[in-house]
Amino acid sequence: MPSYKAPLDDMRFILHDVFHAEKLWASMPATAEVSRDLADAVLEEAGKMVEGVMLPLNRSGDEEGCTWSDTGVATPSGFKEAFQLMAENGWTALSGNPAYGGQGMPKMLAVLFEEMMHSGNTSLALYTLLSNGACLCLDAHASEQLKALYLPKIYAGEWSGTMCLTEPHSGTDLGILRTRAEPQDDGSFAITGTKIFITGGEHDFNDNIIHLVLAKLPDAPAGSKGISLFLVPKFLVDENGNVGERNGVSCGSIEHKMGIKGSATCVMNFDGAKGWLIGEANQGLACMFTMMNYERVSIGLQGLGLGEISYQNAVAYARDRLQGRAASGVQNPAGNADPIIVHGDVRRMLMTMRALNEGGRALSAYLGMQLDIAKFSDDAAARAQADDRVALLTPVAKAFFTDRGLETCITGQQVFGGHGYIREWGMEQFVRDARIAQIYEGTNGIQALDLAGRKVVRNGGASAAAFVAEVRNWLEGETHGVLESVRAPLKNALNLLEQGTATLLEQAGNDPDAVNALAVEYLDLFGLVTYAWLWARMMVASADRGDRFGASKQVVGRFYFERLLPRADVLLRQMQAGSAAMMALAADDF
Repeated sequence: MPSYKAPLDDMRFILHDVFHAEKLWASMPATAEVSRDLADAVLEEAGKMVEGVMLPLNRSGDEEGCTWSDTGVATPSGFKEAFQLMAENGWTALSGNPAYGGQGMPKMLAVLFEEMMHSGNTSLALYTLLSNGACLCLDAHASEQLKALYLPKIYAGEWSGTMCLTEPHSGTDLGILRTRAEPQDDGSFAITGTKIFITGGEHDFNDNIIHLVLAKLPDAPAGSKGISLFLVPKFLVDENGNVGERNGVSCGSIEHKMGIKGSATCVMNFDGAKGWLIGEANQGLACMFTMMNYERVSIGLQGLGLGEISYQNAVAYARDRLQGRAASGVQNPAGNADPIIVHGDVRRMLMTMRALNEGGRALSAYLGMQLDIAKFSDDAAARAQADDRVALLTPVAKAFFTDRGLETCITGQQVFGGHGYIREWGMEQFVRDARIAQIYEGTNGIQALDLAGRKVVRNGGASAAAFVAEVRNWLEGETHGVLESVRAPLKNALNLLEQGTATLLEQAGNDPDAVNALAVEYLDLFGLVTYAWLWARMMVASADRGDRFGASKQVVGRFYFERLLPRADVLLRQMQAGSAAMMALAADDF
């Protein structure tokens, strides 16, 4: 069975040495009590929980999967008990609102915890993460009555939450959804329709499941402007929080999937189910995107977490597997062959995996920091800037983390050779579990369109320019000698990103197909350049440590700049080619 150790040293380094998180937390009243010692203790206990509770169920959960019957969905053996143990120890409420029973921990800590969970057991993690997203949406948009009734129970793990968007005929295009909501005399609504691909829509963990459902009122405007959001519990709840009779909602079936088999992916039928409006009528999409943006970051972390466990096991295998002799001479004279970690191609794979994982971890913490500032800062200008940065980087994080996550999992499988294809080693499960992350919560193509179209073209590149300015300001203000080896490549990378933005804006003004044609390359360019900046920051932060950790950071950072960042040049050339060849072939000629 694969092994896993939470990368606590790297997580602490990112928090304390790169981003100086304690200083930020101390500056905001809501997080002022979160000290370095507390943060380190949270991460250490989280690592123990993931390693001791979640990881042992990962393989068995994949093999057993979920089981549907007309009475409900049974999750794999041990999942229910593990979830209850997590809830009892507060892990289902880590960053929740303290006013309703949450712990109020910063998002910078939460993203690191979520990465660990995805490494240990993605299927089990998804139940918790969907509940967290539902809580975030309720806390931001629901009435005080609904928040007081539902949030404490979900935070405590007594109830769970879901998000119900997709319908059989309507995926990304939510404007054509058919689920309807009929007003009732008591102020509630009767919700009727079918939703598909609902993660955790039915399971056996707890007493109630609270569905957040997109639907249309009878007089709703056409398209996405006519969507409202409703809270629909599996069991009706009285004013004291007591669970009563079954509501008109049921699970029609579960999907049989390539991966994440321990996560119940459900078809949910709403047959006049009683629901309550969240927020304003016809503003449901805006409310739901509070949850969607959270989930997109979390799903990005799925790619990162699976990439990390794949890397750890690939390294262990490469140290033990004996094949051939090193090109530079015998390294293992006591054996008939050297460990494969001596070979250049294996080194290339392992270094690529590590450089991408550690760059991604830095970006996740940076994004968590921006989310904390946007939520907790007393400075209105700082909040606005952080909001802008979150909007810009969320699609980058979701898509780049998951694309590189699958790449990393496949690379880890490749290190094992034929054994990587065999089930008993566990590497093929990581590949299967990682694959869905590129698809759900908005496919990565949709993330690229969101970045290129909404976040860049729509505001004339202002948000992208502000981000580049932040990086340039850091680079100009940082004088540490370690930067001299990477300063020029980073400057060049920023120039490439600016040229890519200019190319996107210019072509979008002349060609209606340009955004679609250039978006994916633009997002990858953005991700590569962002990682380069963060690797430069990590190299500066680790330069004077005088230990193996710091020395390793320097080597891996140099590898990133020399072997991975050059991909950016090719991406720009692809963008500059435009849409002509892509769109020229007639549909019938494919």
